[in-house]
Amino acid sequence: MIRYFFGRLVYGVVVLALVTVFVFIAITFIPSDAVDVMLADSGATEEQAEELRAELGLDQPVWQQLGTFIANAARGDFGRSFFTGESVVDLFLARIPVTLQLGALALVIGTLIGLALGIIAALRRGTAIDGAVRVTAVAFLSVPNFVLGLLLLTALGLWFAWSPPFVYRGPTEDFGSWAQHMLIPAIALGTASMAGITRMTRSSLLENLGSQYIRTVRAKGAGERLVLFKHAMRNSVIAVLTLIGVDLATVLGGTVILEAMFSLPGTGQLVYQAVLDRDYPVVIACTIFYAALFIFTMIIIDLLYAFIDPRIRAAREAGR
Repeated sequence: MIRYFFGRLVYGVVVLALVTVFVFIAITFIPSDAVDVMLADSGATEEQAEELRAELGLDQPVWQQLGTFIANAARGDFGRSFFTGESVVDLFLARIPVTLQLGALALVIGTLIGLALGIIAALRRGTAIDGAVRVTAVAFLSVPNFVLGLLLLTALGLWFAWSPPFVYRGPTEDFGSWAQHMLIPAIALGTASMAGITRMTRSSLLENLGSQYIRTVRAKGAGERLVLFKHAMRNSVIAVLTLIGVDLATVLGGTVILEAMFSLPGTGQLVYQAVLDRDYPVVIACTIFYAALFIFTMIIIDLLYAFIDPRIRAAREAGR
């Protein structure tokens, strides 16, 4: 297992390197840069613009900028914002708690509701309840989270004359205000996860309930509750765990628009503003941090596989 863990860790480092190269190349296709944004409507001359580009290092070839960034990142220096001059690591660390709170709340909502609906649909297979659950899952999977957020915000405003607080306060500062601020974006963000988990839970559970070992357990006189939660769900949850890990990337990506919409001071809003300002160090560093968080989560999920299923643990310990 230790060898497997370090192998996955090396794989994660390679993926991070590829993400860094891809983001750098993608940025070169943007028509303007940070200097154009800074000097817009300022009346600055082309010579002044070129001097500022040289000061920021934007006059260098892309491959040279990439090499400098990688060398600095290896020492823990991911650069500074072009606009504020602050370290991008400090900017990210100051805002990541809000994004993690939103993402965790969305995943909890999506996972709990998705598991419940998936179990109900599997146990009521072929009934109207099963059909309603599947249609609901497809509907929520088809609606973008920011559209759902706008619909929820509009409906609550029109029907109940309610809107979330305008100023964000943390959970330790004012828990009630924090919960009101987080509720709608968390629900909007968690619906896609809920829909996918519902479908995966239903299909995986039906497959396991119809397997030979479940028939053997039932033949031994085990109750349906024991069959469902101890045997069938234990094997079904492996597929669901994989989906939850993939959903993490969706959740992190969805925070960019939703945080801007609901004035949440998280990394999503930071990235959104950085893209508008062409603040490349912030965009690149936040993308790398997101990728690292996703890779780390997938490694944890891989280790959970071994904990849940002894067969997987035995195979990995044998080096297969």
